[in-house]
Amino acid sequence: MAGFLDRAKEQAQNALNQGKQKVDEVQQQRAGNDLLKKLGAAYYAERRGGGSAEATQAALSALEAHIASHGDGFLRGA
Repeated sequence: MAGFLDRAKEQAQNALNQGKQKVDEVQQQRAGNDLLKKLGAAYYAERRGGGSAEATQAALSALEAHIASHGDGFLRGA
């Protein structure tokens, strides 16, 4: 009986870890998408005359830092 409970506990822990990993992935994708949206908005504002090249560069740098840390899977919808 103890072996069964140990296996059940291990399976529950594995499921919990997988759930946490998926939540982290979704949060990273959302953050990447938000940074990409900010870059687009900064670029649009710059092109329309209401933004600055510095704001566009800052948004690009933030996006590149995110990609360096978390990868570019959010760009492919992965």
